[in-house]
Amino acid sequence: MANPRILAFYITICCVSFVISKIVISVLLYWRWSRKKQVFEDSTSGGKMVMFRSPVIQSLTSEVFLKKTMKLSNKDIIGFGGFATVYKLVIDDSTAFAVKKLNRSSLGRDTGFERELEAMGDIKHRNIVTLHGYYTAPQFNLLICELMPNGSLDAHLHGKVSERKILHWPLRYKIAMGAARGIAYLHHDCIPHIIHRDIKSSNILLDKNMEARVSDFGLATLMKPDQTHVSTCVAGTFGYLAPVTGILFAEYIDTGRATEKGDVYSYGVLLLEILTGKRPTDETFIEHGSKLVNWVKAVVEEGREVDVVDRELVNVSIEEIKSVFGIVIKCLDQDPSKRPTMGEVVKNLEQGKLVLEVCT
Repeated sequence: MANPRILAFYITICCVSFVISKIVISVLLYWRWSRKKQVFEDSTSGGKMVMFRSPVIQSLTSEVFLKKTMKLSNKDIIGFGGFATVYKLVIDDSTAFAVKKLNRSSLGRDTGFERELEAMGDIKHRNIVTLHGYYTAPQFNLLICELMPNGSLDAHLHGKVSERKILHWPLRYKIAMGAARGIAYLHHDCIPHIIHRDIKSSNILLDKNMEARVSDFGLATLMKPDQTHVSTCVAGTFGYLAPVTGILFAEYIDTGRATEKGDVYSYGVLLLEILTGKRPTDETFIEHGSKLVNWVKAVVEEGREVDVVDRELVNVSIEEIKSVFGIVIKCLDQDPSKRPTMGEVVKNLEQGKLVLEVCT
């Protein structure tokens, strides 16, 4: 039988070794994390510039970014959001960024800024806009993001004809697929999971290859994998919000429950927008109010899918159009539990793409 003192000694050694190894690992991880960013304190304004290290900015410093950012003016504005102004920050002939300026509230906090930082900080996905850094100061905050040279999906669907590209059907399908993959990544692969809560065409940006990138996480909510919902306030954009009526509405207002299925509904509206070329606030849909689902069902049941498709689309596969309308119906189901997950939406779109490739 082992000597109790010797046994206790070995147990103590093991415990100490375990603790030391954890401390060493933690220190190494912190060192590695700290090397991933550059921090520059601005003593004159009381602000702080933080840039995440990446191949895109490896030769630049936070101080350079700060100096150029402070020189931005109205002539550099490229867009406006609900609570922010977006500027184009040109570093040199080959490098430019999008800078999103958010003014602080009277309470000195900007929850949208905090949410975006928390949601975007570690995300690296081909269908989500990359966050390169941020600046925080007493009066305002800045998010420094990847610049999307082709603007938003909204601009190409609804902007001036002279300023937009014609989106033929294969390109629209590609954009719909990219947006779905980006949202699916947020819902299923991020830890914690992310509910975007403001999926709409103006928040789907397009890179130089017209690949879709999900952007604007100002309303995003983080959800742990074991949660079924998150308590939060009602948020989103009119026309893209899932309708809730009667008892469900009262429960939502009372508890403020948000789930991924709200994003699924908004994506369904986005798909409908891509198909018809109409905004969700178009009079065609407004007439039906909360009965948007009924309008879509009627179109499908009557076999009129091709009649309501955007007139700019020519030589479109009828079978594929019908297939996408089928996905729309599922996403817009008024019962959230019957809506597919975004992972299932991606699979359905991929199957439709295979059918198109086989037919062509």
